[in-house]
Amino acid sequence: MIAALVTGCAALLVTGCAGGGGSAADSAAAPAYATGEASVMASEAPARAEAQKQDSGGRNPASGVEVTRQDRQVIYTGRMTVRVKDVTAAAQQAKDAVTGAGGHLAKEESRSSERASASAELEFKIPPARYPDVLTRLGRDLGERLSLNQETEDVTVQVADVESRVKSAERALESLRTLLTKADTIGQVLDVEREIATRAADLESLQAQRKSLAEQTAMATLTLRLVGPAAAVSLPADEPAGFLGGLRAGWDSLVTFLMVLVTALGAALPWLAVITPPVVLALVMVRRRRRRRTPAPDPSAA
Repeated sequence: MIAALVTGCAALLVTGCAGGGGSAADSAAAPAYATGEASVMASEAPARAEAQKQDSGGRNPASGVEVTRQDRQVIYTGRMTVRVKDVTAAAQQAKDAVTGAGGHLAKEESRSSERASASAELEFKIPPARYPDVLTRLGRDLGERLSLNQETEDVTVQVADVESRVKSAERALESLRTLLTKADTIGQVLDVEREIATRAADLESLQAQRKSLAEQTAMATLTLRLVGPAAAVSLPADEPAGFLGGLRAGWDSLVTFLMVLVTALGAALPWLAVITPPVVLALVMVRRRRRRRTPAPDPSAA
């Protein structure tokens, strides 16, 4: 009996110790589990953020407003003067460079007298993406670059405004055409047709503006001037400003006026040589006739 009670107590003690050991093991394993879960969540955070960004479709989660990027519409224009050894060969080289970049020649004007004094002016249309490379290549490979002027104009707002006005004009014109089918009297028909003609003219003008802006933004414009080794070149940067600039401008205008006057006098001299003798002869004959017709004074009357 006593042995059975001792055996039962010992079993209870063993069971209690085993339960206490299990609780300690669980409590020791809990921080490790929490640390592992935190690391897993930290590693999954960038993936969740990327997925949330893709699900939002490029929208701002805080405001819910969709953000769209608008391409800038820029007009590039440039003017460059290069002194070359052979104007004809340099012009052909420039054409080949522009054509290879996807551009084309829009206008060409050449002044060929002597080979050393020849000059040419070429206007190229170049894709904006290749415009800087072509500009650098022409100024480096053709010869000595004397001047370079570049201008950029952002017309994004103007393009958007013209596009909006075109759409509004098209909708208004469509409404007027629908209204024309519902006109009852001749007066209403004439009024609607007159308004349709006015709106159609405005729409054509807006479409022309849109086309011009599209052409200017689609291609950059480069005006290349090629001059020979002995050709005289007047650069804007070399012109003095202030009093000296005004004095030079006045002298140039005076020389130009004298040249025009001398040219006019040279053109009139042959006519004067032909017209002067008959005029002088006629004047002499008229004076002689007047003298003959004038009566002599009477002495008795005096």
